[in-house]
Amino acid sequence: MATERPRTTPVARALRACLHLLVAGLLALAVARAAAGRGADLAAVAAAATAMAAVYAAGPLIGAVGRSRRAAGLWLALLGLTWAGVLVATPDGVWLAFPLYFLQLHLLGRRAGPAAVLLTAVAAITAYSAHQHAASVAAAIGPLLGAAVATATVLGYQALYRESEERRRLIDELTAARADLAAAHHAAGVLAERERLAREIHDTLAQSLSSIQLLLRAAQRALPERTGPAAEYVEQARQAAQDNLAEARRFVRGLTPADLESGSLPDALERLCATTTAHSGLPVRLHVSGERVRLPVPHEVALLRIAQSALGNAVQHAGAGRAEMTLSFMAGEVALDLVDDGAGFDPAAVGTRAGPGVGPGPGSGPDAGTASGTGAGAAGGGGFGLPSMRARARALGGTFAVESAPGEGTALAVLLPVPAATTEEPA
Repeated sequence: MATERPRTTPVARALRACLHLLVAGLLALAVARAAAGRGADLAAVAAAATAMAAVYAAGPLIGAVGRSRRAAGLWLALLGLTWAGVLVATPDGVWLAFPLYFLQLHLLGRRAGPAAVLLTAVAAITAYSAHQHAASVAAAIGPLLGAAVATATVLGYQALYRESEERRRLIDELTAARADLAAAHHAAGVLAERERLAREIHDTLAQSLSSIQLLLRAAQRALPERTGPAAEYVEQARQAAQDNLAEARRFVRGLTPADLESGSLPDALERLCATTTAHSGLPVRLHVSGERVRLPVPHEVALLRIAQSALGNAVQHAGAGRAEMTLSFMAGEVALDLVDDGAGFDPAAVGTRAGPGVGPGPGSGPDAGTASGTGAGAAGGGGFGLPSMRARARALGGTFAVESAPGEGTALAVLLPVPAATTEEPA
């Protein structure tokens, strides 16, 4: 089983170096005291200290010790045997129990580590009492106190490390979320500007060119016969206006949303319903009634964006089990109705909140939503709240209404006037 290690940091490297120096210093101290004639066999102490030093030095060089808890346990067991040899040779070996505590707690984990520490403390107390030929409370205080200090230190460090890693993870997630939000805002801004340009070109340049063409055609009919170059110049001007009008309309189509590029509004809504059902599992059905007409680009964009926003919120916040969408072509008008059986909300409460798209649901701001149909963005959609959807409808001379109650789902209705110049949509 792989062990989970804190990442190497300057502090961790410094602590590791101090631990190495502590082990080396205590082994050297035991040998020096034996050489000074402190009642221990110098040869036995030196041999046991050398063996323990060799096993200890091999640990950091064996990569498996740092990766596998099983390998770490085997290495600690071998190190404990050599330490037992030092304990038998000299009572000064009891001090080596302290660095062993840190190793065991670090390598063996929360369960096996404290058990190994307790076993090491018992071995140190027993060996020291054997050398003193008597058991005493004083002989037990040192190893037990060292074990308590080591345990508190290691567990405290691990808790601080986990907290630091959690904070680092949250910061990374926040940074990534900010980057995603910035990208989303940029994409939304680009899309909004494209739509604005399309509306401006359609409402100004295209309309002016259309008017010029009509006026030139009227002038052409009003000219007497055999006007010579004048009629030819009028025809050239009318043809130039017609060509530029066609170019302007191609430009407007190029600035429309991708969902409307490959078909009409009913086709785009059909794809939206299918995509929503496939991605979220929410069954969404589209009904189209009346004689289909080709709507102006601003009308199609507004209705598509409102549908995307409402469906996105039904999926994300309303917990709806099904949704119905109806697109109705009527005499001089087009209506879009969306109904779901989600959690619903209090429309009056939404009206008391400040800021666009704010409601009782989670979040706030332009993309925040409430219950279904109130303003969460759908995949690929713009994410408009109630005020934004209402503003879209009013900008085109239409009306926007929403009916809902907590626990009773939501019904949303948009009605837009259709200019008389729209033509019947080809089959």
